[in-house]
Amino acid sequence: MPFDGVRYDPARVELVKVIAPPYDVVGPDERAALAARHSANSIQVELPEPDPRTGSDRYQAAAVRLTRWVDDGILVRDPAPAFYTYRMTTPDGSVTLGVLGVLGLDEDSQATILPHEETLPKAKSDRLDLLRATRVNLSPIWGLSLAAGLSSHLDTGAEPLERAVDEDGVVHELWAADDPETVRAIESTVGSAPVVVADGHHRLATAVTYLSEDGAGTPGADGILALVVELADERLSVGPIHRLLRGLPDGLDLVDMFSSWFDVARAGDFHDRTCSALGQASALALVMPSGCWLLNPRDGTSEAAGSDLYSSMVALVIAELPDHDLTFANSWRSAVDAVTSGDAQAAVLLPPVAITQIRAWADARRRMPPKSTFFHPKPRTGMVFRALDPA
Repeated sequence: MPFDGVRYDPARVELVKVIAPPYDVVGPDERAALAARHSANSIQVELPEPDPRTGSDRYQAAAVRLTRWVDDGILVRDPAPAFYTYRMTTPDGSVTLGVLGVLGLDEDSQATILPHEETLPKAKSDRLDLLRATRVNLSPIWGLSLAAGLSSHLDTGAEPLERAVDEDGVVHELWAADDPETVRAIESTVGSAPVVVADGHHRLATAVTYLSEDGAGTPGADGILALVVELADERLSVGPIHRLLRGLPDGLDLVDMFSSWFDVARAGDFHDRTCSALGQASALALVMPSGCWLLNPRDGTSEAAGSDLYSSMVALVIAELPDHDLTFANSWRSAVDAVTSGDAQAAVLLPPVAITQIRAWADARRRMPPKSTFFHPKPRTGMVFRALDPA
């Protein structure tokens, strides 16, 4: 569904100073840097802090800020509903093109929204308390449309409403699509096939919970802001999520542990040349201060794992390890750096999941294991907000 977006007034603020990454990829240092960039940076409401001057908790403080920004004219509501074409272009020229709109959360609509991955336990009360206080969808979930042809309805020929280049050099651009023919074409295409949730499972669950407790009290509670992208190679960039291991007992032979399920071949010593070659080649590899090893699944490993996903097969080994701490890294460089610094004892580098695998799992209505895919670049909070309350 189209919606009347709430956007920063370009005459009042420079967009690049107020957009922010999604809340769940922002650490404390980056949050502080974003908040210092502008007093109205969206991180102030996406990851709010308490206001000791008024005694407001972090959620009340976010609601107060949003109201103040609207009253001061920093945020302005668009006069009519529209879809918003959103394009992200990376420095290497890859493009993610999708449409921002509202996915319905009624019972019939929920049946066509498919979870993409199992999720790790995470407190959901935080996002729910924030939604209760602000009654605003601050950042979109990310959905993958199984329907072909969505991209053909997303015209980017005119000058964009919004344009900003983020700290990674990614160009974020926004257009309004409000003519009746385009609106009907987008609604028809997205509505013709299920939408797979790529990012935002917890936000989706939060919105469903809010709807169940709100009833009919808020007209906009029956939907959620979503960026929907056609599930196609040329429309998406999918990276892997690497595994970091800490807290393993001294003397544990990780190479021997992996040998139960993989053929293990030494790739070289642990130095930048070897690690860079493995990372850039998207190799499946075990990286430790004692060296680097290539991993090749043995016969029967995928059957034992229940899938041909590398994340599933690596999980077989991880499940057999003694008590340890497992964390994740979204780039091979950060994974290797963690080993170099001693922050991690070992890293398992994974290749990315193929688009064909994502589609096959979606068609089979299966959820991938947690942390199987990293969709990038990430849409920025602050490009457009969606207020649940009517204008």
